[in-house]
Amino acid sequence: MPNQLAPETAWRPTASLSNLQLRARLLRHIRDYFAEQQVLEVDTPILSAAGASDVAIDSLMSHVYGPGFADGQSMYLQTSPEYAMKRLLAAGSGPIYQICKVFRDGESGRRHSPEFTLLEWYRPGFDHHRLMDEVEELVSRLLGLDCVAERISYIDLFQCYLDLNPLDVDVATLQACAVQHGITVSDLGHDRDVWLDLLLSHIIEPQLVGAVAGQVRLVFVYDYLPSQAALAQVNSQGLAERFELYLDGVELANGYHELADATEQRHRIDADNERRREMGKSEMPVDEHLLAALKCGLPDCAGVALGLDRLMMCAAGVDDLKQVLTFPLETGL
Repeated sequence: MPNQLAPETAWRPTASLSNLQLRARLLRHIRDYFAEQQVLEVDTPILSAAGASDVAIDSLMSHVYGPGFADGQSMYLQTSPEYAMKRLLAAGSGPIYQICKVFRDGESGRRHSPEFTLLEWYRPGFDHHRLMDEVEELVSRLLGLDCVAERISYIDLFQCYLDLNPLDVDVATLQACAVQHGITVSDLGHDRDVWLDLLLSHIIEPQLVGAVAGQVRLVFVYDYLPSQAALAQVNSQGLAERFELYLDGVELANGYHELADATEQRHRIDADNERRREMGKSEMPVDEHLLAALKCGLPDCAGVALGLDRLMMCAAGVDDLKQVLTFPLETGL
């Protein structure tokens, strides 16, 4: 997006000094919390030879030249530090966390940016329910507010708000539901998950707002369709052990009871690439280092990624990420 600001003011940060100070305080509190919990802070590379296979995520690419790369090597800017952190877990790191920059193409708007800050952590011995407990504790502490947390399964969410069962609903019914709620979109194809995501973001999420008895409302949605959680374990009911956290309708975190089976993980990456081909997207190289780490042995663990810029936006009481970022891409940097 071209810079729309006057040249004499375009150099200024879009975040106020008070919001920059808020960011510094929250980062300090996060590190204090994990130090108390004896969770190790780690740092992993931003560039990788493999990008995320998830069809809902588009990676940004770069090219590296130099010794060993005379003809240039295509690299991907990380969409999450997950693969590298799982290699550390398999190597015996124990519980770990990381605060880092991540990159996703096509992300823009009040709540989106192609470059943003992520807090990601992994807890050996936790399942996704126990990790939800910790996420609730940390978010409540960071906000310094009384929070009331609700938990609802993905299936119950759709049945409650749209009277649809996502396990067996067909695309035609989802399309009709969108039209009924005044949503006009170009053809999204016949991928059921794409339509479910549309209804979730446009109809359900806006209803996950409002304080409860004067307390901040946190909503955890858990146990998704397996097709929507390529990195999660599947339980005996055939549901993926994944959760998302919403704070007053804003999606903040995405967590998993992590898949540890290398053969199954390769199968899911191949399935993702097949869907990418069908959607006209580029296939992603397979991260063989990740699969080798899983084969060696990933401890049973749960992990979560939390968008810090969105959390800071909520903590500051503002409704646009630009108000908590120094120099957003939209300003021309």
